[in-house]
Amino acid sequence: MKHYLITDPSFYGSSSDSLESLLNAVFSKNIPNLALFRDKQTSDYCPLAQTFIEVCRNYNVSKVLLHCDYRLAVALKADGVHLTSIQFETIPLAKALGLYVIISTHTHEEALKAQALGADAITYSPIFASPNKGEPKGLEDLKEIVDKIRVPIFALGGIVTQEQITAVEECGAYGFASIRYFIS
Repeated sequence: MKHYLITDPSFYGSSSDSLESLLNAVFSKNIPNLALFRDKQTSDYCPLAQTFIEVCRNYNVSKVLLHCDYRLAVALKADGVHLTSIQFETIPLAKALGLYVIISTHTHEEALKAQALGADAITYSPIFASPNKGEPKGLEDLKEIVDKIRVPIFALGGIVTQEQITAVEECGAYGFASIRYFIS
């Protein structure tokens, strides 16, 4: 079961120092297989992304990703990009540049589209109740989509306990992605 950390500025701060400090604290307890720098509100995304990449490299995180911007991911030598559910047309562009591509999906149709366009993996959400993310899909729906596609699926949404991780693993998910699991 792969572990995928996603940042959020409300937990990691919006300065390089706070980001580095909080990542060090998180990684001292649990080093994820993948990590995504996601901050939709900062005007200093590039320097924060650079700090994020450096700290992740220091801890040997296997895949370090940036949110949305595949060109910046290439420029900063990230391993990949995590695209939003409105960026499907970007999958082939990012793949052509050698990036590992994950895209957010919320329906079976989106998951199938991501697979057809060559995404390396998807997040599928929300599985459990998560703040401001709508009605949870639940484990049965997760199992259905796992059985339907070949692309690795990271279950996302409301995953904060070991019991939830075990449940998504039993559904056949490749891994889980979370913000809050890693900071608890």
